[in-house]
Amino acid sequence: MRDFKIYISIASILLLVYLVAQYNKPNPINWSKTLYYNDKIPFGTYIIYNQLNDIFPGAIVTKTNASLYTTFHDSTIKPGNYLVIARNIHINKDDYNQLVKYVKAGNSVFLSASSFTGFIADTLKIEVNEESKGKFAELNFANGNLKQAKNYVFGSDIANNYFDDFDTTRATVIGTNNYQHSTFISFSLGKGKLYLCANPCIFTNYSLLKGNNAGYAAKALSYLSKAKNIYWDEFQNGDIPEEQSPVRFFFTHPALQWAYYLSLCGLIIFILFEIKRRQRIIPVIDPLTNSTLEFVNVVGQVYYEKRDNANIAHKKIAYFLSHLRDGFQVKTNNFNDEFVEKLTTKIGLELAFAQQLTDYLQYIANQTKVTDHELIKLNKLIEQFYIKSR
Repeated sequence: MRDFKIYISIASILLLVYLVAQYNKPNPINWSKTLYYNDKIPFGTYIIYNQLNDIFPGAIVTKTNASLYTTFHDSTIKPGNYLVIARNIHINKDDYNQLVKYVKAGNSVFLSASSFTGFIADTLKIEVNEESKGKFAELNFANGNLKQAKNYVFGSDIANNYFDDFDTTRATVIGTNNYQHSTFISFSLGKGKLYLCANPCIFTNYSLLKGNNAGYAAKALSYLSKAKNIYWDEFQNGDIPEEQSPVRFFFTHPALQWAYYLSLCGLIIFILFEIKRRQRIIPVIDPLTNSTLEFVNVVGQVYYEKRDNANIAHKKIAYFLSHLRDGFQVKTNNFNDEFVEKLTTKIGLELAFAQQLTDYLQYIANQTKVTDHELIKLNKLIEQFYIKSR
């Protein structure tokens, strides 16, 4: 059992060292293009989401996680700007009809994705393509007031998309790339406008922190009207509400996640091995009861019923003489003057009591019959001896 505890202790220490090492190990950079508003990785949108109040001062930012039909059909949605930054955007007929209704009421909707599919793509004849791969991609605005003398330079994996086809009779080109292909367009619908951008990655953390790319993103969003409400769509990007589980911290770090799994497996193995006890249960045995008093009562009852006073007296004398020999080293062969002297000198009895006790012991020892009165007197003398000899 002791060896087993040593093994468990060593294993626990090694596991603790492993956890500390893994926790302090630098995390590898995650280059996944999540476009998730709460991701601080290169291709998350944490920065742009948290800067919306700087771009739209005083606006209330609200996240939505329902389809466009459900969101715009809800009577609680207020006038404002609706933003969708996603990897891909798929809008069916019902979604599109509710979106158009919201825009026509005087609101703005901003959609940025690498591809547009569904009813919206068919209706607006939208098709997105990629430029031939190069090291860099350059973007700029068509509006002379916003156009920069020198193009905004992005990585090719960030701004390489463009609208290869769209309804030119209804659309207005807002931004182009260095190949004069349209990358940012708008549609006027009633009192509002629908904006489409083919490069969602220009709004990610990595892009905004490179050069003056943040200026391009800010100008692109500045096309939206001033509004008191800004809606950030999570549904089209496939985002889900933040996990509220107590172990969410472990699952956000791969090292802690594996440590959690290893600990769980180790605990299961330990339980399986310990299901069968290492030692049999020791039964509880009640201690033996002290039956001396009961035994004495039984023996006394037997002697009392036989009325053999002589036998009882002789046994009491024998037990008394044994006590003198063992406790005081007094010779008990004869009840003579030497015996009396030993009782007075060694034990400290009075001469008169010592003589009385000796005479009575000698008297009873020679009797074959003893009366109740004689037996009682013998018992009293012996009891007085015990009291006086303490």
